[in-house]
Amino acid sequence: MARNAEKAMAMLSRWVRYKKNETRFRAERPSDPRECTEVWKGDKWRQDIIKDITLKVTQIQNAGLGEYRIRDLNDEVNRLIKEKEKWEAHILAIGGPDYSKTNPKVLDADGKELPTNKGYKYFGAARDLPGVRELFEQEPPAEKKKKRTVYKGVDAHYFGYLDEDDDRILELENQAEIKAREVSVSQWKIGIIDEMANEFEVQLATFS
Repeated sequence: MARNAEKAMAMLSRWVRYKKNETRFRAERPSDPRECTEVWKGDKWRQDIIKDITLKVTQIQNAGLGEYRIRDLNDEVNRLIKEKEKWEAHILAIGGPDYSKTNPKVLDADGKELPTNKGYKYFGAARDLPGVRELFEQEPPAEKKKKRTVYKGVDAHYFGYLDEDDDRILELENQAEIKAREVSVSQWKIGIIDEMANEFEVQLATFS
């Protein structure tokens, strides 16, 4: 019995030391990730942030917390998610793994964005807050077509730049040109005949 008690006390002592070290480590987490130069420390602080997010996402599922507490929790979750993304980018910059590719974003999967407020997500009971639920129920506004989409498919054919390469168009143009030439010749001949007739009338008047 005494031996078991000693083992239990030793385990308890190690656990207490671990919790003290963990608390001290958490307190030292810098607000700016760039102050961290070691990958293992960055990973540890990232894990701390994930624990905080998980805890708060669990808490915010309780609609009985009240509107103000739910709003505060939702703001904290969004802030922590952005902080986690900054740490992940910095960890990659100092030679660590790329969490954006290897680690799916399961933490913020429960969050939902408003079409008019990209980048801010509502979690759990926050989606049923007054004024928020109505916005989610509204139809998303129709997105304006980008200029690139509007002019998609508009090419040289649209502006007629390649018409000269179209045999059918060339044939029609030739036919129109021949017809126009014939009309011009006919009008010229009519003009000559009228002019000759006028001269003949003048001569007749002279002899009279």
